[in-house]
Amino acid sequence: MLVISSFEQSKNLEIAIAQIEHYGITKNQILAVPFDKRREDRKLFDTLHRSDGVSLFDLAAALGTVFAVLGASYGFLFKWGPIIWGLIGLASGATLGFLIDYFYTKKKTKEREKKPHALTEVVLIVECEEGEGKKIETILWDNLALGVSIVNNNTERETSIK
Repeated sequence: MLVISSFEQSKNLEIAIAQIEHYGITKNQILAVPFDKRREDRKLFDTLHRSDGVSLFDLAAALGTVFAVLGASYGFLFKWGPIIWGLIGLASGATLGFLIDYFYTKKKTKEREKKPHALTEVVLIVECEEGEGKKIETILWDNLALGVSIVNNNTERETSIK
């Protein structure tokens, strides 16, 4: 039976491992795998093969439309006419929307990089006997595991979420 859990890198992980060893599980039955943090900067522009779900063109399209309508509407009053002022409104609104999205996304990305991530940083895998699984699961939950899953030898999977 395997008991798989995820932890933040903290003292609670060390305490959980010590309690599991105290319970009678040997060190060669415990595997702790830390994850590396992302080292490269996030890219602001998406490509055909990679997208992060952040679009820089939504606000540009919306403001471009609004400014184009306003430019075409008020263009009847100005010298160049509604078509030219509509195009000027479209270009200025799209540029303004893009710049707002660009700087907002850039600021948000820098703030995200500064604060510590509360994501899973270490996966702990414990190999044990059938009867020991529930006790180890309890030890892991008591030490603030983010998630715990028990995998039996017959490939059934029990998950518990608290």
